[in-house]
Amino acid sequence: MQAARRRRGSHATRDLTKGSVPGNLWYLSWPQVSEGALTVVDQVADLIWAGRLGYQAIAGLGVGQIIIMVAMTARMGLEAGMRAMISRAIGARQVRYANHVLQQSLILQTAMAALMIAFGFLLTEPILRLLGLSQSVMDQASGYMKIQFIAMSMMGYQRTMGASLQAAGDSITQLKAIGVTRVLHLGLSPMLAFGIWVFPDLGLAGMAVANLAAQVVGTSIVAYVLVRGRSRLRLSFRNAKPDLPLLWRLVKIGSPASVTNVQRGLSQLAMVGIIAPFGDGALAAFAMTRRAENVVNHGSRGFGRAAGALAGQNLGAGQKPQAFRSVLWALGYSGAGSTAIAVCFILFPGAVTSFFSNDAEFVGTAATWLRILAIGYVTMSCVQVFTQAFNTTGNTVAPMVITFGTMWALEVPLAFALSRIDSLGQFGLPWATVAASATRFVMFAYYMKRGRWLRTGMI
Repeated sequence: MQAARRRRGSHATRDLTKGSVPGNLWYLSWPQVSEGALTVVDQVADLIWAGRLGYQAIAGLGVGQIIIMVAMTARMGLEAGMRAMISRAIGARQVRYANHVLQQSLILQTAMAALMIAFGFLLTEPILRLLGLSQSVMDQASGYMKIQFIAMSMMGYQRTMGASLQAAGDSITQLKAIGVTRVLHLGLSPMLAFGIWVFPDLGLAGMAVANLAAQVVGTSIVAYVLVRGRSRLRLSFRNAKPDLPLLWRLVKIGSPASVTNVQRGLSQLAMVGIIAPFGDGALAAFAMTRRAENVVNHGSRGFGRAAGALAGQNLGAGQKPQAFRSVLWALGYSGAGSTAIAVCFILFPGAVTSFFSNDAEFVGTAATWLRILAIGYVTMSCVQVFTQAFNTTGNTVAPMVITFGTMWALEVPLAFALSRIDSLGQFGLPWATVAASATRFVMFAYYMKRGRWLRTGMI
């Protein structure tokens, strides 16, 4: 037993239900925030390469990724159910049950991967036509999307296994896997996009091929750790048959989070439909600023997932005050970071946008978008913490209701209305996003204060 613990290391065995809450939160969150930072660097690099292909490629990249994320986030919602069940099982010292949850989650992921690939190959072009995009943008997005659907399916396995480790208290393994994945993608993307060295010139689709190759390697790293038992969890394929009652519980807990994520993606597609009549330049500005927003969102999601895992373990151990403080500290960390980023973007929007393209029309339009959206970065980051934390503790219905209501009853209608005001035009969309984010924050804060999410024990 002692030899096994030495092999696993302290990052796999630390008891997060004891000791300092902010210390435990930072211990669990910094790898996840770093993981988000690596993802942002990777995405920014793709945006730079796309910019070298023309701003139509930026628009194609942005629209393509929104559509892909609609499918991808459905899987991520079901992952939230797994996180909740594993974190509470670990807090209750039920490691065998946590392993069983992981095994069943991978069975569910296999079904999701098959559906995602079928969706991508059958519906990519009809969806692009439905959005009313120009032919040049459609040409850029179509091949890229079909390959990305395969890459994202492989990524689903990595994320599922990595999320199980994070919920159990090990964030380091997933950080290592993501680090290798991002480095490979960063290196391969320009080679396959522009035909450097012995590689073919595949354009935007080359970035998707690079991502697929990188995801295969990253998935292999996480799988090796789990199969070899180098963490608190150990993946076994013995008796790997569907446990229908458990699969139903995973779906029941996770499906509201899936609805939350999918409708967020659908609302972004609705925003694309609103912005498309303003031209490819406006659409490229929308795509670029959404990527810039991820600088805030990915870090905040890391804090939120870490807070949720910490709160889940404490709720599994029957410790409500520690669970509440976990989320409170995550809000503080995330708010401080997002404030610093917002100040930079408000003061220097032109410098940020010109980094991606030197087209004067694009730079001027995107700089205004960026400055407006940066005003709402603090509330956006806090909303991400709330959503991820509550989902990871198994309280998935409230985020679904709050997000659905503010997206479709406020943000999308307001964006449509403001964009029809001559003095605002396309800039009505970012103002609508800022207003909806502030409303969302107030509703989440009220829900947190009520404390109904603090249900102890197993779920």
